[in-house]
Parts: sequence; structure tokens; C-alpha cells
Amino acid sequence: MILEDSNRSFPRQLEDEAIYIMREVAAQFEKPVLLFSCGKDSITLVRLAQKAFYPGKIPFPLLHVDTGHNFPETIEFRDKLVEELGLDLQIGSVQQSIDEGKVKEETGKYASRNALQTVTLLEAIENGKYDACMGGARRDEEKARAKERIFSVRDDFGQWDAKKQRPEMFDMLNGKIDMGENVRVFPISNWTELDVWNYIKEEQIEIPSVYFAHKRRVFDRDGLIWSESEFVNKTDDEEVYEESVRFRTLGDMSCTAAVRSTADNIDSIIDEILSAEISERGARIDDKRSEAAMEKRKQQGYF
Repeated sequence: MILEDSNRSFPRQLEDEAIYIMREVAAQFEKPVLLFSCGKDSITLVRLAQKAFYPGKIPFPLLHVDTGHNFPETIEFRDKLVEELGLDLQIGSVQQSIDEGKVKEETGKYASRNALQTVTLLEAIENGKYDACMGGARRDEEKARAKERIFSVRDDFGQWDAKKQRPEMFDMLNGKIDMGENVRVFPISNWTELDVWNYIKEEQIEIPSVYFAHKRRVFDRDGLIWSESEFVNKTDDEEVYEESVRFRTLGDMSCTAAVRSTADNIDSIIDEILSAEISERGARIDDKRSEAAMEKRKQQGYF
């Protein structure tokens, strides 16, 4: 019973740490921005920012890199959240990057715009002159992200070098950067997927409907459940059927797999996580392209 209770409560010291990090960002940098994907982690960051700077407004904009292939439910949620909270939303468009010839659309069965986001993101950071970009990455998600510091310096090309990470002893966060560099900041680095869900439950945070079980037209490919969509290049032999599914993580529709589920409320989702045999990122198709897919994208400037 003690174990069950501990798995269903949020350790408030994690909130304190995240708020401390956000305030350090505001104090140390001239033009920070919050990278907003419309997913549960970045939505959690918005709530933390509200608390960190209350009763004032969130003192930095949100930046969303829009692939054009997002789940419609997430874009609807994004626009509603921004309007309700009076947030400053900046959007980087992958479609615009394609139209301008800066990136080339992938073709074939596994075509996705996920990798194309890097060019759009780096251009948005440069145009906005942002020196600190806060995001919702967590160390428990993926082994490349486990190598990150909370303040992660990127060079003037936006690239990341795992061997040049700064020590962060005694919670001392060093925001000193050279001309052209910027810092990616991860306020919830030390949280787990379960921590995020417990926080969402305790704070009663609204999230996109796709996180909850719903009927959806899907098909099977490579042992994963794909959404039927105009953005996914389905082959003739891949049979579409209707299934009760939900999404543990959100990204481009062409690289985010669903999981079979009947969890239509947060308590049921927490139960699923406690008994899950695969990781959260196990449903991200883009991570399966190679053993070091995430690390290579991060080296090129990906979030």
C-alpha cells in the first residue's frame, strides 16, 4: 500500500527545482523562449512558468515548430491555451522551409517531416535572437537525453557536443555563453513520465484529447499502430481498422505511434504507466531509424 501511494503522489521538490531553474533563466539571459510542442511536457512547463512568475505574466514567448503534419487536436488545444492565458506565440513553419527550398520533403513509405524541424527551429532561434530555449525533455525518455545537463550549451551553428557539457555541482547553473551561442534549458530533466502525469492530476491541468483512449482508424506496421492520415504513406496491403487507442507521446503524425488502451481518465493512464513494458519513446517511430537517431539529431541542432 505504501508503494502504491508513493507512485500516485507528486514529489513537490521537483516543482520547486523547476521553478528555480525558470527564474534563473529569466535572471541570466536577455531573451529566453519556451519551446512548445503542444505535448504534456511542454504544457506542464507553461503551468510551472505561471507559478514561477505569478502574479505577473509569463515573461517570454512560446515557440512552436509546426510541421504541418500535427494532430489536429493538438493545434486546436494550442490555440485555445494561448488565447485563454494571453500568451505570446511564435510559430516556425516547416512547410515554409520546404517552400523556400531550405529543406527537402522526404518521400517513400516512411516519409516524415520530423527530421526537417531542425532547420526551421534553428532559423526561428536566430530570427528571434533567443539566447535560452526552454523545453520539456526529460532524462528518463531516451539515452541521448540522459546525457544532457539542465543548461545545455549549443554552439553558433546550434550544434550539441556531449563531451563539452558543463558540470552542475550544488545546483549551480552557469548561463555564460559566447557570441552566437545559445543554451537549451530543461527544467523538468529530473522528472519521470509518471511524475508528469501525477503533476497533471494534482494541478488539474487540461491536456489534448489524444492522450486519452478514443476510437481511431489505424493500421499495423512494423509491430506498431499507425494513425490513418493523409500525412502517412500507407501501402495497399496495410489494412485499416478501428481501435480504441491513445498516445503516450505526441509528435508529427507520421512518426508517432498509438498504443491500444481503454484509459479514458488520468487515474487509468497512471495505472497503464505503472504496468507498461515499453518506454514512452518506444512509440516514437523516428527514434527507431537507427540506434543513435536521437543523438545524431541533437548534434545537428534538434531540440
